[in-house]
Amino acid sequence: PHSSHVNVTRVNGITTVLSMPQGGVISGQSAIINLNGSTQNEMAIVPVFGLVINFPRITTAAGGFNPFGPQQPIEFSEALKRRDQRLEDLKKLFRDAENYARVQDAYAKDKNLPVPQTDLKTAALAPYARGEKPIIFTAERERDIRGVARFAADMKIKAIIMGGQEAWKAADELKKNNIAVIYTNIYSLPVRDDDAYDYLFEAPAKLQKAGVKFCISTGDGGAEVRDLPYHAGLAGAYGLPKEEALKSVTLYAAQILGIADKVGSIEVGKIANIVVTDGDILEPRTNVKYLFINGRMLPLTSRHTELYDSFKDRK
Repeated sequence: PHSSHVNVTRVNGITTVLSMPQGGVISGQSAIINLNGSTQNEMAIVPVFGLVINFPRITTAAGGFNPFGPQQPIEFSEALKRRDQRLEDLKKLFRDAENYARVQDAYAKDKNLPVPQTDLKTAALAPYARGEKPIIFTAERERDIRGVARFAADMKIKAIIMGGQEAWKAADELKKNNIAVIYTNIYSLPVRDDDAYDYLFEAPAKLQKAGVKFCISTGDGGAEVRDLPYHAGLAGAYGLPKEEALKSVTLYAAQILGIADKVGSIEVGKIANIVVTDGDILEPRTNVKYLFINGRMLPLTSRHTELYDSFKDRK
C-alpha cells in the first residue's frame, strides 16, 4: 500500500487493479485491490481471486547459465516431450487436489472414517481443481492458447487467458469453452519479422468481432500500469469501437474478474470508484480533475507531481 507506484497509477484515473505473482509454473494466487488504503485488507476487493499458472510452452532454447559459451538448442522432439511431461505433472496436481477435497468432504460428513492427512498445498489447489475459482493461464501463441482450452475442458476448470497475443486465432476454442482473455500486448512488438506493424494493435478489435470476452491490461509491469487508458485508446484507433475500448478497461474487466456487481460502471449499490476528467479519458492530453475511491475524494499527488513541484521554480 505504500509503494510510490500506487499514487503514480491512481492519479492517471486507475482505481482498481489485479495484483499477480510471477515466476515458476504455478506462480501463486492473485488479488483484486482498490488503490487506496493503509493495509492490504483495506485495499482488497477480492483478497484471493485466482491461481496464476504459466502454461508450459514448447521451447527449444537451452536454459541456465553456461560459463563456456552458448548452449546447443534442444531438439524439437525433446522440447515437446518436456512440455508434455510438465502438462502431465500439472494434471496430476489437480487430480490429487480434487481427490484430497473429496476425502475431506467425506470425513466431514462421517467422523467414523479414518482421519485424513492435512496437506496445505494440496488444500489450496482444491477450489481451483473443482472449478470453484478461476485459473489465470499466461499464454501468447495460438498453440498454447488452444492447449489451455483443451486443458480446461479436460480438467473441468475455469480458465482465463493472460497475454493472448494470438488469442483471436483461437477464437473458436475460446468461445466454445467460455474462456475470456486479458490482453496485454498493445505496446508489444510483433514477434515475427513478417508480422505487420499493427498486428498487435488490431488484436482487441479482432477479439471483439469474433465474440470473445476480453479486456485490456498493461501486463505485469508496475511502472506501466498508469498507461492503461492509452492502451485502450490505441486499440480504439485500430478498429475497436470507442465505446468498446472504454468498456475494455472498465465494465468488461469487472465482468471477467467477477466483480461487476461492485465496480466497472456507475450504478446504484456499487462501490463509488469514479474518475472525473476534462476530456476523453483514453487520450494522453486529458487531465484527471477528481478521483474517488470507495466514495472518498483523493488528492491527485504522486512522486511525479512532488518532483515537478520541487523543481518547477528552480533558477
